[in-house]
Amino acid sequence: MSFDGMDPVMVALRLVTLILGLALLALGIRVAVSRRIPRAWIRMARLTAPQQAQPVGMGIGQALAGAGLLVQQAPFLFSVPYPVGVALLAVSLLLFLIALGLSARRPRPGTKRPTLAA
Repeated sequence: MSFDGMDPVMVALRLVTLILGLALLALGIRVAVSRRIPRAWIRMARLTAPQQAQPVGMGIGQALAGAGLLVQQAPFLFSVPYPVGVALLAVSLLLFLIALGLSARRPRPGTKRPTLAA
C-alpha cells in the first residue's frame, strides 16, 4: 500500500482526496471553535435559522469527515503492513459513521428535548 507502481491518475486522485480531507478538517475545527458558520456556507446551502444555530455540531461533523478522509489515505502515504491498513480503514469508516450520527442526532426545529422526570 504505497505510491510505488501506481497509475499517475490514481496518485492524483489520492492527493486530491488528501487535500480535501485537510480542508474539511481545518474548516470544521474553525467552525466548531469560533462557533460561527461562514456566510458563504449560509448562502450556498440556504441554511435555515435553526440550522445556523448549531455551528459546533456542524463543525465537529465536518472535522470528523475530514479526519476520516485523512485516515483512509494514510496507508497510501506511508508504507504500512496490510493488517494496519485494514485497521485504518475500519477507523475511517467509524469516523464517518460518527459524523453521520451527529448530523442525524441534531434536534429538528419545533421538537422538544426529552427531560428526566424527577
